Amino acid sequence: MQEKNNISEIKVDNQNIIENKELNIWEALIPVFILMALLAYNIFYADGAWLGDYSNQYILLLGGLVAAAVGFLNKVSINRMVSEVIENWKSVFVPILILFLVGALAGTWLVSGIIPAMVYYGLQVLSPEIFLPASVIIAAIISLATGSSWTTSATVGIALVGIGSALGIPTGMIAGAVISGAYFGDKMSPLSDTTNLAPAMAGTDLFTHIKYMMYTTVPTIIITLIVFAILSTTIDTTGTADISDLLASINNTFNITPLLFIVPVVVIAMILLKTKPLIALVVGVVLAAIFAFIFQADVLHTLADSNFKAITNAILTDTQVTTDNEKLTELFSAGGMNGMIWTILLIVCAMVFGGIMDAIGALAKITKALLSIATSVFGLFTSTVLSCLGLNVIASDQYLALVIPGKMFKKAFEDKGLAPENLSRTLEDSGTVTSVLIPWNTCGAYQASVLGVGVGEYAIYAVFNYLSPFMTLLFAAFRIKIREVVKK
Repeated sequence: MQEKNNISEIKVDNQNIIENKELNIWEALIPVFILMALLAYNIFYADGAWLGDYSNQYILLLGGLVAAAVGFLNKVSINRMVSEVIENWKSVFVPILILFLVGALAGTWLVSGIIPAMVYYGLQVLSPEIFLPASVIIAAIISLATGSSWTTSATVGIALVGIGSALGIPTGMIAGAVISGAYFGDKMSPLSDTTNLAPAMAGTDLFTHIKYMMYTTVPTIIITLIVFAILSTTIDTTGTADISDLLASINNTFNITPLLFIVPVVVIAMILLKTKPLIALVVGVVLAAIFAFIFQADVLHTLADSNFKAITNAILTDTQVTTDNEKLTELFSAGGMNGMIWTILLIVCAMVFGGIMDAIGALAKITKALLSIATSVFGLFTSTVLSCLGLNVIASDQYLALVIPGKMFKKAFEDKGLAPENLSRTLEDSGTVTSVLIPWNTCGAYQASVLGVGVGEYAIYAVFNYLSPFMTLLFAAFRIKIREVVKK
């Protein structure tokens, strides 16, 4: 009975925001401090292997246990906590299926020759001097068209990492360029779910939101392109001299033909036509398997006793195509569905921690504490940015990082006489794009797994992503394009 009096739920687009009057801010922060301390110890002192290969997963579960203990002390039932964890798991069910299919896609696109063909033709078109800014632009175009940073990484992102690696460009730089472009497109595309969610939470319409975002987003992407253009001049690549050998090695191993591009074109076309990602990815896997039988029979023969077994292995387990070039042999490998298990378990454990933190009312308490210090317009923007960043870290989910601050800060923006597009823009500038910078966030875990580059390697080069929150705060500090409500 006490629980009903002290805990309330606000339903927002099927997302519960739970408030607990029994909980104080310091109790809400205990699990966060312990989680951050354990993760820091694991990363900086134990080289990520304190508790074995799955140390981050164990740490998230330990953080969840601490949060549950805090909940028990504040009269939150175990049923409520379990219920919220289950709801969180439900919310990531489709992303988990997508991860499995992306693993299968990577395997089949490798053995069918699609990825090698992308690398083969890409090496002849993209020189080291323009590669990084070109990667930003290519990823941005695909993401704008599809509305999905995840799809962009799973298609052209994988190819760009392969091409850049063959040119001798550090993979962290390549992944940073791809992610910068992909999240620019994701953020500005009317097809993106987050681009639709942010204005819905703030109370404005989609196209007003997109138009208003351009004020901060366009300068940010221009600075990003300049940074990558400068970085390109500092890269000491060996790829240019080795291109002829690389091309010959790829040609000797695979049957390279432009017809292989039919598969990625079909997948991207299906997504443009608003086909569900799961269906598009399944079609991509099946078509790639068919193309492997047609075009790469010799490659399949070297991988297993039968061509069917080779395809099955590519879908499910590790696959590596051996070439006469060591660099390419290392590049032409894929983990299949099995290679996604570590990432999926990280997401599952992150949802346990985030679900319990939500169930005990800690997420709402932390957000309200930030709201209480927003006494000025700049303070309000700062509190919103910090709330979005904090929820990406704590709740491990970009949707929560939009929904909870959107609901909590909406009235505060109204009270300051600020138009709702100020809030929706800030949510995107700090919630959508920073999710990929957190290793245990669903977005960070996904991108690291798909691109094969750790968050720690690409984060410093994801210029667009970490610059966006600073840009929105810069505009707020100098009151640039801060739209006020027109009083009638």
